[in-house]
Amino acid sequence: MPAFGLMPMSYRVIGVVVFLAVLGGGSAALAWQFQDWRYGRQLAEQAKLHAEALNQLTLAAATQQQTEQDKRLALEQRLSTSEHTHYRALSDAQRDQGRLRDRLATADVRLSVLLDARDDASVCAVPSASGGSRVDHGAARARLDPAHAQRIVAITDAGDRGLIALQACQAYIRALAR
Repeated sequence: MPAFGLMPMSYRVIGVVVFLAVLGGGSAALAWQFQDWRYGRQLAEQAKLHAEALNQLTLAAATQQQTEQDKRLALEQRLSTSEHTHYRALSDAQRDQGRLRDRLATADVRLSVLLDARDDASVCAVPSASGGSRVDHGAARARLDPAHAQRIVAITDAGDRGLIALQACQAYIRALAR
């Protein structure tokens, strides 16, 4: 058994350390080499952690971008549906107004106004419309001139289009506000 209770393996380790110390210029060089390895490992670990953090940020940004894109597509679909609905309402209103104008032009329909029974001048000045289909139980009515009736229909047509456009704008704002 060797002196001082050291094992043969321990002599080899001590020999390698001494050899490296002599070869590297002393114990200071060996300490510097050891610190270089330790700092190199720490820098590599920091670089790895930094790369993982950047990867997580990139994935989070991509997820957020996909979410925003999905929201935008959903909004575009809602707006498209709303636009289609309002376009259909506008076409229906224009078609109905066109039919009414045609019926007024061919005298299928006549517009009349209800006269105030308390106004003696208006009752005497304009005869009431004839026919048995009165809704107002015999109140005096006056038939409008067809040209005036056409103008009234044109005004109501413009009003209907304005109301439909207003509803479309309100639906658009509601869709954006969601």
